[in-house]
Parts: sequence; C-alpha cells; structure tokens
Amino acid sequence: MKKVIVAVLMVWIVFILQSSVFSRINIGGIVPNLMIILTACFGFMEGELAGLLVGFGCGMLMDVFFGSFNGFYALIYMYLGYMNGKFCNVFYPEDVKLPLALIISTDLLYGISCYVFLFLLRGRFDMGFYVGHVIAPEIIVTMIMTLLVYPVILFIHNKVYVTDRQQ
Repeated sequence: MKKVIVAVLMVWIVFILQSSVFSRINIGGIVPNLMIILTACFGFMEGELAGLLVGFGCGMLMDVFFGSFNGFYALIYMYLGYMNGKFCNVFYPEDVKLPLALIISTDLLYGISCYVFLFLLRGRFDMGFYVGHVIAPEIIVTMIMTLLVYPVILFIHNKVYVTDRQQ
C-alpha cells in the first residue's frame, strides 16, 4: 500500500511542478516533460505494469486538465511506460546512461506521436518545423532536467521500493 501511495504522490507532485512552476519558467515556450521522465523511470525501475499504471495516471491528468481528446495522452503515456518496462531487466541504478537514453527516446516517441495524431492527420505536413521548434528543444530541455530529477527519483525508489523487497 505504501508503494501505491508514494507513486500517486509522485505523479501529483510532478504534474503540479510541470503545469505550474515549470510552465512559468519556460525557455522559449519549451517546458521539460517531467511526466515523461517519471513514467519512463517507473517503467525501467519497476517493470511493465508499474510503467503502464504510472503512465496511465500521468496521461489522465494531462487529458483532464489540458487534453482536447479524452484518453489520448493516457493511451500514449501507457504505451511509453509499458515499453520502458521492457528494459527493467537491464536497468542498473548506478549507471545513468541507459535511463538518459530511454528518456530521450521516450520523449522523441511522444513528440512524434503527438505530431502524427494531432497535426499530421489534420493536414499539417510541416514536420521539419515541428521537429526543429517543438520536439528537438523539448528533448534537450527534458534531457537536462533528467540529469537533475533522476537522482531524486532514484533516491525515492531506493528508499521505498528496494527497501521493501529486502525486508
């Protein structure tokens, strides 16, 4: 039960930080995607089911507060969390290269998915502009934020989830 409460609290805290604090201190209109960082971290730290459930929670919050289609972000975040869960067996907490690579690729997949489903299917074909002005800057800002946020998520994970397994 403690794990579930901590996961729900982390989702809410990250959502509040992303939607209030970081949206005010954006860099050229680009905000780091903390929800992607959290979803990916839960996926490769705890496995497919945890990534899927945290992704669903993050996506539903995005849908309720910012989405134009109900369930769109929930579906994307669920798939991204599940796919990151596939790397649970090769995750080593002390090595930051795999988490950083997974979060970058997850953010890239998220950006491409949003482009395809929200813009391309509505007849907006300028993918070069979208990649250069939205996807690439968001990946860079998210990558920098990952280097700051990942140690905090790892610390919480080690205190709550790893210590429970050892007892």
